[in-house]
Amino acid sequence: MNRDPLVPLVASPFRHYINGGWETGATTGVSLNPSDLDEPVGDYVRADARQTDSAIEAASAAFREWSLGSAQRRADALDAIGSEMLARRDELGRLLAREVGKTLPEALAEVTRAGQIFKYFAAEALRAYAEPGASARAGVEIDVTREPLGVIGIIAPWSAPLAIGAAKIGAALAYGNCVVFKPAESAPGCAAALASIVSRAGLPAGVFNLVMGSGRQVGARIAAHPLVAAISFTGSAENGTRVLQAAAARQARVQLQMGGKNPFVVLADADLDGAVDAALSGAYGCGGQRSTAASRLIVERAVLEPFVDALQTRLAKLSVDHALKRGTDIGPLANAAQLERALDYVRAGQQEGAQLLYGGRQLERATRGYFFEPALFLAEPEHRIARDEIFGPLAVVLSADDYDHALHLANDTAYGLCAGICTRSLGRARHFRRHAQCGLVTINLPTTAVEYHAPGGGGRKASAYGATDAAFWTAMKTAYVAG
Repeated sequence: MNRDPLVPLVASPFRHYINGGWETGATTGVSLNPSDLDEPVGDYVRADARQTDSAIEAASAAFREWSLGSAQRRADALDAIGSEMLARRDELGRLLAREVGKTLPEALAEVTRAGQIFKYFAAEALRAYAEPGASARAGVEIDVTREPLGVIGIIAPWSAPLAIGAAKIGAALAYGNCVVFKPAESAPGCAAALASIVSRAGLPAGVFNLVMGSGRQVGARIAAHPLVAAISFTGSAENGTRVLQAAAARQARVQLQMGGKNPFVVLADADLDGAVDAALSGAYGCGGQRSTAASRLIVERAVLEPFVDALQTRLAKLSVDHALKRGTDIGPLANAAQLERALDYVRAGQQEGAQLLYGGRQLERATRGYFFEPALFLAEPEHRIARDEIFGPLAVVLSADDYDHALHLANDTAYGLCAGICTRSLGRARHFRRHAQCGLVTINLPTTAVEYHAPGGGGRKASAYGATDAAFWTAMKTAYVAG
């Protein structure tokens, strides 16, 4: 494994990794730096249908050797990937910050998390998945085992390209599957860097493949290809629906993770300073560009005014600037489409009668970039900004009469990813944990306070579809054996 910091991890143009080799593509694109549009990250290649098919066929051909090989080999490879990611944390962190606009501390934290995830799945590869069962018949034994599926198509977003990539790739490989990985087009550098590290981990050719390109070509081909046994997708609900339809047409297994419009409830008995801290971190950390962001702040009327005042004061102290600049609290939005989306929702909120309390402007800085002033609205539940996933540093405050009203507002959404509550009442906390209609609940913590080794909860409603644990990555087999 090459950890020499003098050797570049990845160089432009960023290329595909197919069947153990690096390949150019049918066309090329440019990965922009959202903090400085005059300093692009690099060129990258795009695959066509033929190249995507080649990657899928390579993964299918490698499956037998990889799935029937030793669990220790899988564990060693995943541990090597995690170790190199942690060893090259600074290099990967700077690349991530430049490519998607996360502040450097946020980017370094994601790299660390990704490395830890690979190491976690190295241990998972060694776990036994055999469950003895009791037969109703004398002289008969029952064994229940889990077996790998085959080729897994992984479609990952730009919002956390290394951490989400690690979670999906690590799980697929640990359970003995082979991978065709399609990253978001706005994060090809991170994907190529990850593939570079994977290429040195001792995997047989074809076990891991990277193909870059558009969802219309590469993503659609992965979803429709008969050799792809399952698809794991994270992204928008609109694109997730397309993947589901393509997979259902051929009865392939599918896992969708599609974001949320997450509530964060503040009751009158809450520690106000702690609630403001959690709301600020959950709503505006990583520029609000993560699926677990708390974009609906539901505040009991008795503490509405002091909460809003304190949050506005904290927002005014945040520095929005270049992602690599020391002291930056919020980097740029990831791309031009995200910036225009945020500005459109600011206009829509004002047109519908929501009160803009703070921010919401495009900002100019020393470099040309997609800088946006974090926005806070006082809104009504029916406003679009209170119902649509915006995926940016824009949060709305909704007033609640009491706890029951707050719970109703929290559940009044098409999404069900996560929810949080701040309260000193153990009874209210227990009730909320039981009755919040979501896959993940936080108590007196930001909605983003999740850990890699714990189940993610999966999500409900429009936020998710399909299993998220070993049940997705493997097929169960029950054997009856006569003694």
